[in-house]
Amino acid sequence: IYIGCAFQLYVFLWLGATECVLLVVMAMDRYVAVCHPLQYTAIMHPKFCLQLAILAWGAGLVQSLVQSPATLQLPFCSHRRVDDIVCEVPALIQASSADTTYNEIQMSIASIIFLVLPLVIILSSYGAVAKAVLRIKSAAGQRKAFSTCTSHLLVVSLFYGTVTAVYLQPKNRYAQEQGKFLTLFYTVATPALNPLIYTLRNREVKGALIRLGRRTWDSQNN
Repeated sequence: IYIGCAFQLYVFLWLGATECVLLVVMAMDRYVAVCHPLQYTAIMHPKFCLQLAILAWGAGLVQSLVQSPATLQLPFCSHRRVDDIVCEVPALIQASSADTTYNEIQMSIASIIFLVLPLVIILSSYGAVAKAVLRIKSAAGQRKAFSTCTSHLLVVSLFYGTVTAVYLQPKNRYAQEQGKFLTLFYTVATPALNPLIYTLRNREVKGALIRLGRRTWDSQNN
């Protein structure tokens, strides 16, 4: 059980931190596409995109290799269980019987680097995007620009709105119980919804969903 929990913690932190950095990269992509459309191919060329992808996965791996060992070194009573659906840092800190001040400070620093700072960058980039869109005189152009950003903004809202509540929540019983639902949401619901959210921009996918909805409606009324 301990080995499974440790493996889950390493992978969970790696993928979570990588997702935070990738969302920043995608925000930068939207910013360049809307604010500097004529320079988009020159700025976001394949080599640079590959470097950003390596940066995202590398940063996530470093975060996991730094925080996971420090968390797993905490002493745990054999009769205690992790009071959460997955083995993640807040739940393991709560389950430890030792002084966790160092781990809490470490988690706070990691939260600032991978949650607060990326969110500030994303919001700043979309502030610039909003200004650029409002300067577009054509209504069709504004709709096209907004549609470019809608799916990413929705994913950012779902992911950051839940994960920040877990990692920045106060330490009380109500927050722990609420954290279980939020953890379930950003570990299961959000990844499951991501493909649907991003593909809704595709006209063929929209058409297929509309046809499916009509068939369901007709079958229920017949």
